[in-house]
Amino acid sequence: MDNFDIVIMGAGPGGYVAAIRAAQLGKSVAIVEANHLGGICLNWGCIPTKALLRSAEVFDLIKHSESFGITVNNPKFDIKKIVERSRAIAKQLSGGVAHLMKKNKIEVINGFGKLEGMQGGKHIISIDKRKITATNVIVATGARARTLPNIQPDGKDIWTYREAMVPEKMPKSLVVVGSGAIGIEFASFYCSMGADVTVVEIMDRILPVEDEEISKFAQKVFEKRGIKFMTGASVEKVEKGLKVTVKPKSGPQVVIECEKVISAVGIMGNIEDIGLDKTKIKTEKSHILTDKFCQTDEPGIYAIGDVTGAPWLAHKASHEGIIAVEHMTGQKHVHALDKNNIPGCTYSSPQIASVGMTEKQAKDAGYKIKVGRFSALGNGKAIAMGETDGLVKTIFDEKTGELLGAHMVGAEVTELIQGFGIAKTCEATEAELVNNIFAHPTLSEMMHESVLDAYGRVIHM
Repeated sequence: MDNFDIVIMGAGPGGYVAAIRAAQLGKSVAIVEANHLGGICLNWGCIPTKALLRSAEVFDLIKHSESFGITVNNPKFDIKKIVERSRAIAKQLSGGVAHLMKKNKIEVINGFGKLEGMQGGKHIISIDKRKITATNVIVATGARARTLPNIQPDGKDIWTYREAMVPEKMPKSLVVVGSGAIGIEFASFYCSMGADVTVVEIMDRILPVEDEEISKFAQKVFEKRGIKFMTGASVEKVEKGLKVTVKPKSGPQVVIECEKVISAVGIMGNIEDIGLDKTKIKTEKSHILTDKFCQTDEPGIYAIGDVTGAPWLAHKASHEGIIAVEHMTGQKHVHALDKNNIPGCTYSSPQIASVGMTEKQAKDAGYKIKVGRFSALGNGKAIAMGETDGLVKTIFDEKTGELLGAHMVGAEVTELIQGFGIAKTCEATEAELVNNIFAHPTLSEMMHESVLDAYGRVIHM
């Protein structure tokens, strides 16, 4: 059997980044992948959906070109070409990962990996008929769409994210079940392309992990765009036709007729049939339990990314991959992951981005807080862009000035949020943010003004 220092099960954004870091540290590395390099993110998630949303953004701009003094008569789109562009981008990036594996001398083993116990102090991993051993193993098997018993995807009328990314033709109407980032992004895309979209959310508001004020603001903008919402409601059944029966918390049931249903009700970790029963690894609700350095209860085995639970984000997986490798190889000054510093982004129109505590979380944690807000209506760049539906909200510890959280909705906030992410990582207070000079005219000035507002110093509002 071939032996490696580190074997990684899964080549998504957690696995392949971990493999590269291990190779940089001079370790012999193999990565096992059953489907495609880059995992769900590059092939069926983060990247191809952003390509679709970019097409939607361009189409929206064309439809409103008159407001910029540009006339475009009867704009149309070709859904086949939009999908082809998205798939080509995914293929390009997956090929890029293959190049990185070769460049870093990482052996790529195609097949389904399974833990087979120990031999001579080494972990055994089987891939089809082949067996290899490793001193350390990283489980990075990712996750898949969760399904509900009464909403079983069939690939034809009831879609998961996979089918929703490759429509053969544009549905005239659809119901999106779930208003997390995935549900909202698809609702935004299909609305932009002309579909009649209704979003059903069992919680009392959309984007339930976001700050309540931000989610309410976003909902108003989405509704202005034409998306309909039913919050505090559950889908009771979906009949052929399609007829979707929705039960609000109060009041009578509502039946919505539509062409397609998209199920976006969360994800489940891929823990089945990978040999966990031959280890001491513990799981909870389909996810592997780990410590702050991504170690499982089985010595020498780490787990990273979506298979370990929320937040289910590619950048969290990549960062965990580096932590795991550096910890198992005994590097100095390995910092445990601080989930409070992980930014979250939703690439809808408008975009939503956040990092740190919501206002409610800060209050529940016992902080006495200062809150600042700034509207895009007061920002020159936003006005020039025609993107005035926006809000930046910042939350500070009144006692120390620590930035506890930042929450944003509007144009390009998924790019802006990293400024607050760096501030949190550097443990910046309001003093550093107030005294930082923001370029003019930029959208980032809203960040500055929001901080100023928290301390009674706002200039342009």
